[in-house]
Amino acid sequence: MINGKTVLGVIPARGGSKGVPRKNIRMAAGKPLIAWTIEEAHKSKYIDRLVLTSEDPEIMEVALRYGCDVPFQRPVELALDDTPGIAPVLHVLNELPGYIYLALLQPTSPLRAVEDIDGCIERCEETHVKTCVSVVKCQQHPYLMFSADRNFMLHCLVPEADNFNRRQDYPDFYLLNGAVYVAQAEWLQHSLTFISDETMGYEMPDERSLDIDTEEDLRRFELYRLHLNTSGSN
Repeated sequence: MINGKTVLGVIPARGGSKGVPRKNIRMAAGKPLIAWTIEEAHKSKYIDRLVLTSEDPEIMEVALRYGCDVPFQRPVELALDDTPGIAPVLHVLNELPGYIYLALLQPTSPLRAVEDIDGCIERCEETHVKTCVSVVKCQQHPYLMFSADRNFMLHCLVPEADNFNRRQDYPDFYLLNGAVYVAQAEWLQHSLTFISDETMGYEMPDERSLDIDTEEDLRRFELYRLHLNTSGSN
């Protein structure tokens, strides 16, 4: 709860992963991948209830084992490959009404820290924006990117790039990193999206912005955790 306003934490985890089969419960640096998100969310000062939405009994069992509430099984029709990402979130809000804020935490972002979760919640409350999502600064700048036509003639992706001669003068660009999405619950039920003209960003560092989508991403995560353990960091 923040300033008397309740916060529902939601972890979405369906069983039908394609890039990394069963990735949400794959062992990663000593525990199931989803456990990293559950354990960090439990450190939040503001999340009143942390729940899982999944259609998969095995994922549900693992989540329960690590202390995440599993109040219902997600309908199978909300766990298909073409199911819009917002659909299971709206289902949760319909099943568990009454919360002022919803914080969506995807298990594929195991390096997010509690400061990122609470930072997004605080930003929503302090600035009165409808929604705040985590972003990371682009490492490959869009001003250096090109599209190519059928003859492979190059065209600037961002036309205004021609206005800048020095790279150090380029404005910053940001990518959604998928780690934290926070919104006013009632607003989300009407807008049906976290991303709109009313969305504020919360910048996370590159080293905490890993989004696991491939086997190589899993290896990077395990190497990073090994480095942290070796250096004595948490």
